[in-house]
Amino acid sequence: MRASLALALAALAAACEAGPAPSPRYHLGEPYRAGGLWAYPREEFALDERGIAAIQPPRPGLTANGERREEGMFAAHRTLQLPAIVTVTNLETGRSLRLRVNDRGPENPARLIAVSPRAAALLGASGPFQARVVLDGPASRAAIAGLPGQAAALSIAAAPVEAVTRESLAPPEGARAAARAQPLGREAGAPSDAAPAEPGVLPLPERLPEAVEQGAPAPGLIRLEAGRYFRRDLAEREAARIPGARAEPVGPRGRQQQFVVRAGPYASLAEADAAFARAMAAGLPELRLVVE
Repeated sequence: MRASLALALAALAAACEAGPAPSPRYHLGEPYRAGGLWAYPREEFALDERGIAAIQPPRPGLTANGERREEGMFAAHRTLQLPAIVTVTNLETGRSLRLRVNDRGPENPARLIAVSPRAAALLGASGPFQARVVLDGPASRAAIAGLPGQAAALSIAAAPVEAVTRESLAPPEGARAAARAQPLGREAGAPSDAAPAEPGVLPLPERLPEAVEQGAPAPGLIRLEAGRYFRRDLAEREAARIPGARAEPVGPRGRQQQFVVRAGPYASLAEADAAFARAMAAGLPELRLVVE
């Protein structure tokens, strides 16, 4: 009796330690504030950005989309739909890895993405590093296929159509007889009712292999970006709030030309972080560090 009670208590303790049961799902979420800046999640299937990557500290519990937090080829992003599949390249070492984005982060808004400690080690990083993040669109679509949490497609019912038949009459003299008509609204030979689809099995979270690709290192210059504007005067007004910033035209000339507020380049990441902090203190709402 005592042995059975001890086993039951041990099982209960193990379950409590393991935390809530995972329930993988699609997750986007509402805009949220983290690290002093707002993040606006949006669904994307084509992304190619360069910035500063962080290392996500290990922590227990579930990810933002209900998966178990564990060591492996995983990452966190502030705005991407979850899950998503990306290739992260350490521009300082040239190493690349495919990672599954399944959590929100990094907390530091000056960082583009946060990778697991194991992924960072394989990428040759022991701290923040210059990174390129490329989203795999087809793989990301496949990753969310069948997951709960996505908006159901709108069901548009067509107006009911009754079966219409024609009566075969005797042909007029000298004419050929017409073939018997079939009821309209359904193709000949089609089954009366489609067979109901079998309920799908919820796919398990994909575990990506530790497959490192080695390329040539290509570190760049770190700059601060503080938003894009369609009017030069608005961009110049925002640039005046950041020491050394300027409004630079981007894109084709004309009505659709934009002006981006940029500052830098900076001699080190510490200098770039200090400039980022000063811009945040000035109340600028749209900030990021980019690598060019």
